[in-house]
Amino acid sequence: MEFITYAQEGFVGTITINRPRALNALNSQVLEELDATLDAVDLETTRCLVLTGAGEKSFVAGADIGEMSTLTKAEGEAFAKKGNDIFRKIETFPIPVIAAINGFALGGGCEISMSCDIRLCSENAVFGQPEVGLGITPGFGGTQRLARVVPVGIAKQLIYTARNIKADEAYRIGLVNAVYPLEELLPAAQKMAATIAKNAPIAVRNCKKAINDGLQVDMDQAIVIEEKLFGDCFETEDQRAGMGNFLEKDKSKKLKVVPFQNK
Repeated sequence: MEFITYAQEGFVGTITINRPRALNALNSQVLEELDATLDAVDLETTRCLVLTGAGEKSFVAGADIGEMSTLTKAEGEAFAKKGNDIFRKIETFPIPVIAAINGFALGGGCEISMSCDIRLCSENAVFGQPEVGLGITPGFGGTQRLARVVPVGIAKQLIYTARNIKADEAYRIGLVNAVYPLEELLPAAQKMAATIAKNAPIAVRNCKKAINDGLQVDMDQAIVIEEKLFGDCFETEDQRAGMGNFLEKDKSKKLKVVPFQNK
């Protein structure tokens, strides 16, 4: 692929958007390569993903304005759907995805980060939805996810004013989980991913699905979703190993390590 690289270490996969000359801006080719990369992830050997951008300036500076500038109404809607379909795939991907935001995360960059489960950023990160300054609305989920991640009034203010915010403000409003020096960001994201990967993969996947699906319905329905996914964990090797380890520790005060299986 020309604009996406993939690396695997243990159970952790790292996807890098590699278009640094354009500040990793998203054009149709980048989106298509990202989609193909996600489809190629081996879920038998991968338990968590890290998504980042190449270089030290930008995570994703936005969608490619040069490509968008000549779109018709129908083409604009189709371009939005292409981005939304891929970002939704990230959001609903069976395993957790951590965004390691190493610089600019504007427009589509902010939107793709919000489709990830967890957002970590570098001290030089800048976030924003600048679309109204370009005569358009956010088109890759910004009007929907931002208002679900931060308070609605803050989301509206950021979108209506097209104002960018720095890492410290992004942390203060809850847009990111933590801020790191640039050189520590990717190792921190990969360390967190490795910690997640050590846990029972079926349980982690079911937790992600329970949270995501439960947020779309009322509490009575959400509890039923949790009950079913809780029950789904039983009679698996992971559940037997996890509870067996606990009982063994309780008896001997020494944990017997049994690696979790993807089945």
